[in-house]
Amino acid sequence: MEQFFQQLTNGLAVGSIYALIALGYTMVYGVLKLINFAHSDLFTLGAYLGLSLLTSLSLTDRIGPVAGFFVLAFLVMGFIALAGAILDRVAYRPLRESPRLSAVVSALGASIFLQNTIMLIYGAKFQVYPQNILPKTVISFLGMPIPLVRIMVFLVSVAMMAGLYLFIQKTRTGTAIRAAAIDQGAARLMGIDVNRVILLVFMVGPALGGAAGLMVGLYYGQINFTMGWGYGLKAFTAAILGGIGNIPGAMVGGMLLGLIEALGSAYLSFAWKDAITFLVLILILIIRPTGLLGERVAEKV
Repeated sequence: MEQFFQQLTNGLAVGSIYALIALGYTMVYGVLKLINFAHSDLFTLGAYLGLSLLTSLSLTDRIGPVAGFFVLAFLVMGFIALAGAILDRVAYRPLRESPRLSAVVSALGASIFLQNTIMLIYGAKFQVYPQNILPKTVISFLGMPIPLVRIMVFLVSVAMMAGLYLFIQKTRTGTAIRAAAIDQGAARLMGIDVNRVILLVFMVGPALGGAAGLMVGLYYGQINFTMGWGYGLKAFTAAILGGIGNIPGAMVGGMLLGLIEALGSAYLSFAWKDAITFLVLILILIIRPTGLLGERVAEKV
């Protein structure tokens, strides 16, 4: 029972990270019908930028671990949002009217460029996060021990996802994003600046991905310049599992994938962890290609 509970909490924590990354994929696809392959490398950049800011500013020593974490997260999200805006302006906007394959090739090129830039700046070796940032406290729930860091990762991720959902559903800017996702031509006729909407999507999605990169570094303690490849594939699988272009679907898909991966690793074999993930992807594409939650939320408005 205790092993199941530990894997359940671990799966929820990891799944919430997958969900944050998946939101970046699903938002861009919802508006542009494009898979932003460079998104996973922005996630990696967020992890490395978090390490640089953590060691150079010493925020946790100056203002405490909790306040330092939130300030650090806001800084990382801001810088990665700026990087996402630059990526859109340089790699995607010039190809807006070009065939879709051109944008896909540009996305792959941007991904390779970012990954190699990170390697040249930080080196190819694993980088280690300081171990004294988050408390190592273990709390008891129903007699079962849970590391406090798992709860923090899960709650922060859920709060970000809830904030994004409310922003998309309850604000005028969110309405403009949904309108652009339905029909860009009609959105322009209604006075919506579609390029501005797309720019905002390329800022919000990477910002969440950057926060996820920071949490991966703090949760696991080490990062590598190639980690975006693995996490990107898992997040993309989560987006398809929930329904690509569907924001609640990305959240649900990420959580489910984290749970399936954690429980499969515990009760089958850790070596089969990735195989289980992609088996889920194959099955969902065969059985329900539109994902668990079906069509995009925008089409139901």
